[in-house]
Amino acid sequence: MGPLKGLRILEIAGIGPAPFCAMMLGDMGAEVVRIDRPNVSSVGGDPNVNVNNRSRRSVALDLKTHEGCQAALKLAGQADALIEGFRPGVMERLGLGPDICLERNSRLVFGRMTGWGQDGPLADSAGHDINYLAITGALHAIGTKDSGPVPPLNIVADFGGGGMMLLVGILAAIMEAKASGKGQVVDAAMSDGVPLLMGSIYSRMAQGQWTDAREANELDGGAYYYGTYECSDGKWISLGPIEPQFYRLLMEKIGLLDDPVFQIQDDRSNWLTAKVRLAEIVKSKTRDEWDKIFHGTDVCYGPVLSLKEAPNHPHNKHRNAFIEIGGYLQSAPAPRFSRTPQDIPTPPPWPGQHNDEVLQDWGFSIDELTVLRNANALKD
Repeated sequence: MGPLKGLRILEIAGIGPAPFCAMMLGDMGAEVVRIDRPNVSSVGGDPNVNVNNRSRRSVALDLKTHEGCQAALKLAGQADALIEGFRPGVMERLGLGPDICLERNSRLVFGRMTGWGQDGPLADSAGHDINYLAITGALHAIGTKDSGPVPPLNIVADFGGGGMMLLVGILAAIMEAKASGKGQVVDAAMSDGVPLLMGSIYSRMAQGQWTDAREANELDGGAYYYGTYECSDGKWISLGPIEPQFYRLLMEKIGLLDDPVFQIQDDRSNWLTAKVRLAEIVKSKTRDEWDKIFHGTDVCYGPVLSLKEAPNHPHNKHRNAFIEIGGYLQSAPAPRFSRTPQDIPTPPPWPGQHNDEVLQDWGFSIDELTVLRNANALKD
């Protein structure tokens, strides 16, 4: 089930954005096979908990052996796409670089996920989400005047600018390969993806609508009508009525429609005064009390829920945004498809869990499996 049924994806085990991309492909119906390293516990911790490892099967091959490398090449020869997330040059040193794989399978899409890209001054350097955010302007823009830059978890570069961009690139290249019969390399770099996500902010700056300072703009907490506020019980709510009609409704709901402080919404000289006043008002009630006032209206409101609270919110429950797989609560597949809905994802596999099953499905004979085991290239 799913719109990608029939696609075959070969994933070289890694961490972060590359497995996330493979998970989404698997969630949408692609057959994803992950090559795990032998004698290594599941990448990313307990496989029953790590959502990024779901929706695929696992083969444990030692790619440093000649036999393991050749088995991986045979798998790549039948795949629509290959996903890897090593530093530049690692796959080439293993004998599995794009030139060799494309020689074996001319229509293969070779998806490469890195932080800095396949070339450039930083290409060979280690890094993490926070570093890719740092050189793209995104980290500088997130935070408050007092706090300094604040890491937005690791979701912006790793999964938004990384995994999502790799996903789009792979799907685009597969579509092109179906027309041309030729594969290609997809170079997905988080340091490329984050500026793309920041496009609207850079556009605002170019038009003089954004200042290069934290908590000084409409969408970064500078505007009193777009931010979070603490309630009397220590919990928080979010408000974001940017449009005039939604702003007016907020003013009506909290009794400030005629207050002179709130008459001119976009008067930046008045933002700080209005923010202090609004904070005082919000802190006069509990979050539940505000929820009764704002819930379901056009105020552009949402209670700030904790990770434990979020799955129980009525809207999330109605949408089945969280599901239970293998006894663990996790995010449901997204987006949704009307005619080709996804199956419920399968739990993450242990490394090597599907050795014989996968290899025989992909055309390996019993004798070939025996050769791999005798060479210590295939581990159960």
